[in-house]
Amino acid sequence: MSIEKTSMALAQVEEQNFKYTTSSALMEALQESGVSYIFANLGSDHPAIIESWAQAQLENKEFPQVIICPHEMVALSAAHGFAQVSGKPQAVFVHVECGTQNMGGAIHNAARGRVPVFILAGASPFTQEGELLGSRNEHIHWLQDVFDQRGIVREYVKYDNEIRTGKNVKQLVQRALQIAESDPKGPVYLMAPREVLEAEMEPPVVDYRGWKPLSSCAIAPDDVVKLAKNLFKAEHPLIVTSYLGRNTDAVSELVKLSEKLAIPVLESVPNYVNFPADHPMHVGYQWNAPVQNELLSQADFILVIDSDIPWIPLVNKPAEGCAISYIDVDPLKEKTPLWYIPSESFFKADSLVALQQLNSYIDSVNDINQVKISERYLKIANIHSKQRKEWKENENLQNPDIITPQYLTACIREAIDENTIVMTESITNYDVVSKHLPRNTPATLFGSGASSLGWHGGAAIGAKLAAPEKMIVNLTGDGTYIFSNPTPVHWISRKYNVPFLTVIYNNHGWGAPRMSTLGVHPNGIASQTDRFWVNFDPVADLSKVAEAAGGAYAQIIEKPEELMESLVKAIEIVKSGRSAVLDVRLQNVSHQQL
Repeated sequence: MSIEKTSMALAQVEEQNFKYTTSSALMEALQESGVSYIFANLGSDHPAIIESWAQAQLENKEFPQVIICPHEMVALSAAHGFAQVSGKPQAVFVHVECGTQNMGGAIHNAARGRVPVFILAGASPFTQEGELLGSRNEHIHWLQDVFDQRGIVREYVKYDNEIRTGKNVKQLVQRALQIAESDPKGPVYLMAPREVLEAEMEPPVVDYRGWKPLSSCAIAPDDVVKLAKNLFKAEHPLIVTSYLGRNTDAVSELVKLSEKLAIPVLESVPNYVNFPADHPMHVGYQWNAPVQNELLSQADFILVIDSDIPWIPLVNKPAEGCAISYIDVDPLKEKTPLWYIPSESFFKADSLVALQQLNSYIDSVNDINQVKISERYLKIANIHSKQRKEWKENENLQNPDIITPQYLTACIREAIDENTIVMTESITNYDVVSKHLPRNTPATLFGSGASSLGWHGGAAIGAKLAAPEKMIVNLTGDGTYIFSNPTPVHWISRKYNVPFLTVIYNNHGWGAPRMSTLGVHPNGIASQTDRFWVNFDPVADLSKVAEAAGGAYAQIIEKPEELMESLVKAIEIVKSGRSAVLDVRLQNVSHQQL
């Protein structure tokens, strides 16, 4: 709004008394808690909130910036990505039970990925004859009235509650954020009916010093000694991790431990940069490949740190008699009904603290067998070098007319720099991206941490808001791109000036269901008849969606010789302030191999 219009608006309302309502207190609570953004999908339950925003602008009162999100999946994914990059939870506002259900996939991702997010939903008014301000005045207020709105998300949130009065709304916000930010972190959910949000009140005063997240857990001193001795004794120790890199400081501590004792590090289903990929002790990645990992089968002691799925025991597991110890903020996976990794010891501890404890104790020991460690270091370094040589060879094109995922990923690796933030939702190409786009700097690669598709679009918005100086690159399959709701994603990108590059690994269909079917029925009827119901024919011009919705640069790439030049051009376009989408046509999903 212009200065002139603002002055006119202020003059028109100056005779009115500004109101202080539950909504006012709610906005103050978020602002005072350090929340920077509200990713909002608004509805008939939000008049009081909208009114409080308008009043705050006239009063020049600070409150979190509102990012209008025309889809709830995008809104929550944006808050997810912001929290991953910055470490700070943001707010998401959605419309009653309909909006709550529409963010269902995203709340699964935040819950399983242990990402802190504050979610507020409205609720249908509880009066219908004008008893209170905000009473029902639209037909949808009856249709949206349900018995247990909070129950929709209770399976996925750490905390849910209803705001019943403005007099303790600040305390509820603080409690919710305290729970969201305490390990294991995750989303929290509050709801409030219109009448409560409209209610006038006196401004409350709250002491925020009493609402800090829980301090990090440590391992008992005696257990630190036992764990270190097991590492000393082992001939073939191995460390497996998946999301240790969510705390960037933990990465350097893991490097110290690995180097001190020459322990190889294996990343299983990685969602972060957990260990520098170019380090000689890095021994690769595990995803869904139905093969036994040799180092895993040879290990006589495995230390699992921050991993929900260190291996898939049906096809790939440690040898009988291998001792296992487990460190995690949630070592029992209490919200997963079927989960067990039989181990000789489980430790509920923060990985950074636990590694600091281990490294400190190891530094105090004088009789470590350095000869054994040196010999093992050379052996593992040779394995590392051999792996990388094999991966490099797979980047060569067998057919000069067909772009392979390996070649595409290698080109992306050459086109971006070490500080670029990569958001990967490449699904059947997760393993390819891990091997051919190795990341060495913590906080330069993120995955959703879960399995509801479409996270990357909103997540890129959040990542760019959290790190505006960084280049953001999305890697996605074509099916996942469609799930991401590209129309609202790219509209938001243009409106709020948050440009990023999206590269679509377009194999013309869903590779995952086909591979799952072949994994269970390798010689079944579907395999023999090549009927999987996964092909996207005719192929849509996916990049044009982004161009139409948000003015993004759009290009289809079908020939290998076009790829590198197109990537460089797209990156320059993004740096100039405009998003870009490259639709890279790969071999059809029907020709994928297990």
